[in-house]
Amino acid sequence: MHRATVRQLFGIVLLAAIAAIAAISTSPEAILGKMDLLADRPALLAFALAALYITRPVLAWPISALSVLLGYLFGPPAIPVALAGAVVTTFPPYLLARYLGHDAGLLARIGDAGRTVRRTTGDLRGVVAVRLAPLPTDPVSYAAGLAGVPIRPYVLGTAVGEAPWVGTAVLLGASMGQLVTTGPSASPLLIGTTVALALLSALSRPAYERLSDDAAI
Repeated sequence: MHRATVRQLFGIVLLAAIAAIAAISTSPEAILGKMDLLADRPALLAFALAALYITRPVLAWPISALSVLLGYLFGPPAIPVALAGAVVTTFPPYLLARYLGHDAGLLARIGDAGRTVRRTTGDLRGVVAVRLAPLPTDPVSYAAGLAGVPIRPYVLGTAVGEAPWVGTAVLLGASMGQLVTTGPSASPLLIGTTVALALLSALSRPAYERLSDDAAI
């Protein structure tokens, strides 16, 4: 067996094992439920949030869970912080894929397919398109690493493509916080968040297909 294949299989199995153990031993509800207790200790809260964003891929949590949490704690002003966190949290699988390599071994064919997509759509537009689509975050990050997407277009494309999802999730968390403090009411924030989420879900796939089609021309 090719040495690159052995290295790649080892990395994949190790990552899957860590994710499985983390998923069994932890839950978003158990950990995120305690974050509210740190609201009056900003330094500790910031450290805990940073740790959660960095380890989120291992925990196999969606980015939206942390975005909702930030919205719940800090309201709509948390959108820039949540977007920065969303970019940072996509780096572990991206960097892992680049380390494992894509020029030989088991993942060579996937790397070749990724390079073909890069030539067709361009680095930036391709990353924006897949981030806009309702696709799992970490497989997209991993595929970008295998395809050899440079860091700069990867970061910018992730920020642009994740911005609508992150913004909507933060607003959802903010509306949940408002619901807790004021009780059930038809607040403009809750109504606006619901409409934004519905529109984003409805338009994300056509937007992804349009970006891909335009790039292929």
